[in-house]
Amino acid sequence: MTTRNVQLKVMGNLALDVKHGYRTSMSKTSHANTTVAVVCNPTSNKGKGAQVGGHVIDLLRGAGRKHGFDVIDVTGTSFDDSLANARRRGDEYDYLVAVGGDGMVALGANAVGCSGKPLGIVAIGSGNDFARGLDLPVNRVETAVEGIVGAIVRGTHIDVDMGLVTSLPDGHAIDSTDGTDVSQSRSPIDRYYAGMLSCGLDASINDRANHSHLPNGSLRYFAAVIVELTHMKSYGYHIKATLADGSVEERDIISPLLTVANSRHIGGGIEVSPYSRFADGLLDLVWLDHVPNFRECVDAVARAYHGRLLGSHAFGWKRVRDIEITRATEGDEPSVLMADGEYVGHLPVKVLAKDSALRVLVPPAVAEAQAADSEERVLETIKRDGRDPLTGRFLA
Repeated sequence: MTTRNVQLKVMGNLALDVKHGYRTSMSKTSHANTTVAVVCNPTSNKGKGAQVGGHVIDLLRGAGRKHGFDVIDVTGTSFDDSLANARRRGDEYDYLVAVGGDGMVALGANAVGCSGKPLGIVAIGSGNDFARGLDLPVNRVETAVEGIVGAIVRGTHIDVDMGLVTSLPDGHAIDSTDGTDVSQSRSPIDRYYAGMLSCGLDASINDRANHSHLPNGSLRYFAAVIVELTHMKSYGYHIKATLADGSVEERDIISPLLTVANSRHIGGGIEVSPYSRFADGLLDLVWLDHVPNFRECVDAVARAYHGRLLGSHAFGWKRVRDIEITRATEGDEPSVLMADGEYVGHLPVKVLAKDSALRVLVPPAVAEAQAADSEERVLETIKRDGRDPLTGRFLA
């Protein structure tokens, strides 16, 4: 086997076709007795989320009368209540449509993940990074609904990976809406995420953006980046990771930033993890090697908006199958964990790559575009940045 083939084998999930990279499906199906459920967060954007959700339901019901499917609303009184409703009423529907940003995608993923039940996405949030990564419409409600209806009628979807974060002993969850500590109840963390698990500076940026009053999502994140870069701490992480080739690495990382990524983007288009793919059965561990100086900060921000962040020697990168993250003896106490823009909990945690765990409704054109996002493209990007694709280290 050639070196290139070994790299492709290690970089990707062995069960996938490297040429296409995504498991896709297209089939003609009958829609008799088919039900589509819609879920939104009624408290988001001062109630506008509920308004958009009602519009989506009207559009889907109009399409349902034409194509023969029913539509129900499983939205609750809050984010957590909506998730509980979507889970409890799972036997009542065949498809789930999540209306909102990345947090609502995460809600949908936690409702139907690993069930084979497809998730449709109407991306109208502040970041929309998961939808952006899949080339789905962003902030275009009618176009998104048309694509979902087309995918239902044609039976087209793709299967993508998710991350699963669970508590290790002494880890606990917090309120997913506002970050309130619920440590007294010691609720364990057991949560899927579609995009990124943020464990340091990236979580602080997300938290600041969540509380920003700026009108535009991308602007909120950009402003939060600038502010948080001036208040960086060196958090202490101890990691034990199973790498892409099956070897185990254990070490301390003293860093302002540590991310376990399934997708490339965060913050409305910032490519923190440009090597990530949605269907390789792996996650990408990204961290800062040290507290950067002003020049390195400026360079990193510029690179992050052009997909070249990991070309900076200030960043470390590894591909992992799973990782345990605990508190190191040195460094500051890591901040709250956030996944897909929602509050999750605190260390210690274990994160596992769940291969092809989420089925996403996509139009045929999107399925074809995602199939072209191959491992070869990733290897070319890694080579461009001067890294070894197996070890993650810079070659010179």
